[in-house]
Amino acid sequence: MTVALLWVASPNTEVSNSFAFFHSVRVLDSSKFGSVDRSLMFKTRAKRSGNQKWKSGLVNIDLRNPCIGSGNKLPIISSMVASHAGEMAISSEEKVYNVVLKQAALVKKQLRSSEDLDVKPDIVLRGTLSLLSEAYERCGEVCAEYAKTFYLGTLLMTPERRRAIWAIYVWCRRTDELVDGPNASHITPTALDRWEARLEDLFRGRPFDMLDAALSDTVTKFPVDIQPFKDMIEGMRMDLKKSRYQNFDELYLYCYYVAGTVGLMSVPVMGIAPESQASTESVYNAALALGIANQLTNILRDVGEDARRGRIYLPQNELAQAGLSDDDIFAGKVTDKWRNFMKDQIKRARMFFNEAEKGVTELSAASRWPVWASLLLYRRILDEIEANDYNNFTKRAYVSKAKKIASLPIAYARSVFGPSKISSPLTKA
Repeated sequence: MTVALLWVASPNTEVSNSFAFFHSVRVLDSSKFGSVDRSLMFKTRAKRSGNQKWKSGLVNIDLRNPCIGSGNKLPIISSMVASHAGEMAISSEEKVYNVVLKQAALVKKQLRSSEDLDVKPDIVLRGTLSLLSEAYERCGEVCAEYAKTFYLGTLLMTPERRRAIWAIYVWCRRTDELVDGPNASHITPTALDRWEARLEDLFRGRPFDMLDAALSDTVTKFPVDIQPFKDMIEGMRMDLKKSRYQNFDELYLYCYYVAGTVGLMSVPVMGIAPESQASTESVYNAALALGIANQLTNILRDVGEDARRGRIYLPQNELAQAGLSDDDIFAGKVTDKWRNFMKDQIKRARMFFNEAEKGVTELSAASRWPVWASLLLYRRILDEIEANDYNNFTKRAYVSKAKKIASLPIAYARSVFGPSKISSPLTKA
């Protein structure tokens, strides 16, 4: 499954060289909360239950799963999960949110130590400045070639932020190419172990090549944690050994690994607006939601393509609740059961996009445009699936060049004036 890079369509060209125990059986009528919204923070969930010990994860109202096929009821479940061996482990959502908290803490620490500094000052060694400039320029060229819309948006950022985002984009693309590129059939778990070791060297200031050098320099200047990068590699490992997902909890973790991680990598570079009143954790949670939304959209768009490779990235229990099976996916026939199933899946993806919007408005002003553009364009893919009568078996939903161009001024206006004042004819709620 192609990584949903946070702002761009899934890559298709080589750039090489380069995780249920129900603690409570109470049922809550989801209509009290309006539409079911997964992407709320543990703090919010805990407050709704009247328990203020939100950081401990003792209370978890799971609003992630719209409980497809079970009516308008929403179970309140514990944040703890029982393994097959009877051992207790944290849920996928809490596992991911722990990474969010770690990254947010890193940013807060840097802000306390650097006060008004946007980035750490350059440490220039003789003979290295020109090489680094060349490395960043090469990253920019790759970004310009394979992510044209996003690249255009990055040009509004400060030079330091722009170069850093290019470096992150290129590393993510190269990582994705390991399992989705032309040489994917030759990639083994050992090869991914070597790629992770190379990542660790990069974070220690020992880059392997020019493109690594750009990212190595970036992580010295911005409060970027290594864990999201390692988690993305873990997502690649999952693709080597897993082709089915039993429930949305499993799929959520996969989506975090291969796409939600990108948001956690990028927010430290893009920066949070000085005037923002939002908590750092909430901004990161929204960035995570955008990555999840993008990957869910990729999954829904690519059902037929993935099926031809023997892969089904859809929750097996939800398929069964809809009266569908793997055989129906492989047959590729659009039926009323399939349409109803897809409507629920699209509804969930849109909920993640809606949650993501809350965080985009909190980013630094110069960083909002490319993220708004990505959000509007990716969400539009869901509209195109609907326009194709939910035939994602033989028709690939895509956004035309004209619609992409039309989205740019809308994205720019939202980045300047906010979403409440600028409506878009391109997307649905």
